[in-house]
Amino acid sequence: MPLTHKPAAQSGKVPQLFPGVSNVFLGDVVATKSPDAPIAAGLFRMEKGEPLKYEYTYDEAKIILEGECTITDEEGTTVTARPGDIFLFPKGSNITFESEDYMLAFYCGQRPQL
Repeated sequence: MPLTHKPAAQSGKVPQLFPGVSNVFLGDVVATKSPDAPIAAGLFRMEKGEPLKYEYTYDEAKIILEGECTITDEEGTTVTARPGDIFLFPKGSNITFESEDYMLAFYCGQRPQL
């Protein structure tokens, strides 16, 4: 099976995905077609504005590429996420994301393509 290559994927516009949340953009760039263990990966951008509260229905890893954001879990643990930081969000996690400027991250989740 051949590899998939998406040149300069980070330079493209990330689509707005969450209805009613105008400052959050997310888009899958690549995904497997495996029905048993699907994987989707893409870019997540958040700009200054409303916080995003998200419940993970799948496991996901995320690395911050640019900017900063505050990430808070359901237990109140808060982290300022900066470029190079890697996070693992297990299925069932309730996470709040918020940025005072903007943040761009790459994610890889165990779910089908959106």
